Amino acid sequence: MATTVEQWAVFELPLTSDQTYDNPLQDVLLLVTFFSDSGLVRRVDGFWDGGNTWRVRFAPPATGRWRYTTECSDSRNLGLHGITGVFTCVESSGGTRFQQHGPISVAPDGRHLAHADGAPYFYLADTCWNGPLHSSDNEWRHYLDVRTEQGFTAVQWVATQWISAPDGDRDGRLPFTGHERIAVDPAVYQQLDAKFQQMTEAGLLSVPVLLWAADWGAFDVMKVNPGLTLPEDQAILLARYMVARWNTYPVLWILPGDSEYRGPRAERWRRIGRGIFAGRDHAPVSLHPNGMSWHADEFRDEQWLSLYGYQGCHMGDDNAYTWAVYGPPASEWHVDSRPIINLEPPYENHIHIGGSERFSAADVRRAIYWSLLVSPTAGVTYGGHGVWGWDDGARPPTAHEASGIPLPWQEALHMPAAEQIRHVGALFGALPWWTLRPDPAMVTEQPSDIDIKRHIAAARSQAGDLAVIYIPRDRHITLDLSTLKPDLRAEWFNPRTGDRQPAQASGDSFETPTEGDWVLLFS
Repeated sequence: MATTVEQWAVFELPLTSDQTYDNPLQDVLLLVTFFSDSGLVRRVDGFWDGGNTWRVRFAPPATGRWRYTTECSDSRNLGLHGITGVFTCVESSGGTRFQQHGPISVAPDGRHLAHADGAPYFYLADTCWNGPLHSSDNEWRHYLDVRTEQGFTAVQWVATQWISAPDGDRDGRLPFTGHERIAVDPAVYQQLDAKFQQMTEAGLLSVPVLLWAADWGAFDVMKVNPGLTLPEDQAILLARYMVARWNTYPVLWILPGDSEYRGPRAERWRRIGRGIFAGRDHAPVSLHPNGMSWHADEFRDEQWLSLYGYQGCHMGDDNAYTWAVYGPPASEWHVDSRPIINLEPPYENHIHIGGSERFSAADVRRAIYWSLLVSPTAGVTYGGHGVWGWDDGARPPTAHEASGIPLPWQEALHMPAAEQIRHVGALFGALPWWTLRPDPAMVTEQPSDIDIKRHIAAARSQAGDLAVIYIPRDRHITLDLSTLKPDLRAEWFNPRTGDRQPAQASGDSFETPTEGDWVLLFS
């Protein structure tokens, strides 16, 4: 076993149990405490990895000497209980963003994510719900190569069987079985370990959904979703198992996926969240709700919840667009200080719910830029129909017949809006984006008063030295620039091509260079 590990890298401690258990997930708890010579203390759960093998994973946050001690709920098990050891943590020498800057957490201002060393982290995620479960290693490597080249910084995926992967992984193995007393299959999670490691090596944040919880449709279809049907104690055990395996990697947790967490359901999810995360060191946590749902009021006092995620939904009507630009993410962002991120804007090439049209690249770009500017800028997610379901293009995704037949995932990777994500990353990557706050008053003539799809979104820094305005369609816009510093450079940015050109004002008005959507930048 290595006695030296780099800062923020994985120290893994394998242990051999001298007892055999019918169901180790249910029968045994393993806790390990790490102590640094500088006074830091970290406590992490160990996990069963098949047979008599247990493992503990820990990413040291500081250099120097670390000591550890194990505690097993079965104190007779001398292979797990009372084990002590020492290792040394040295400075990181790697080249990925996480090796250079460390894992992510919420920044001190509460408005965005940042690395351990304080460097801001721009969340630019792809939706690939079925990817890790259904891909081969080579397919997953190809996927990561493409998405990295396109500028993505994170991948959202589902870590158990769920409505669109009811049979589990590509070999038909289920991550867990049972209901009142579940059991896990370590072999499935070992394969997911490999996918996790590939994401880490690619410099991509892993964002697994622990407990998919959607409850739309017939119950016999929904019962595969663990967040909906498992008893609370079993949901907590399952999620804690995954957190024990992966919390040491660059990760952001989505606790439940695609459900309603308000009203009478809120207390269940508050209890589950506390059972998994309260009193433990953990990576940031979010909830992924169903479309146009806002759960902040029910969770403001939950310290384990790190950011507010929402879903812009897949409807293409005025009600959905109005919610996107005037709903709670835009109107309530100032109530408390948590990052706000749209975890599911409409998917490119997905048929509108209740309609027949498909979302175009222009529709997707509009949703992405709106999401980045109507709340304090922290990041956004893209979704491509065909990619999220890891589809072959022969039929609609499982249990999503109305969404339409997608392109095969290999082709869908290169749809226009997916390729244009690189321009989102280039634009915001060159700016102090974390200083931006919504300022709709900058737009003095708002065309969304006539047509909501024409809404112009504006944000600026409090210092007035930066402003970003997104214009979906109009050629002429009128702005109030009195809150900006004088003599800022005005520039047009083309979100379709990434091209830039100077912008000239006529009084307080500007004219876009051509038809189509544009970004006006003051810096």
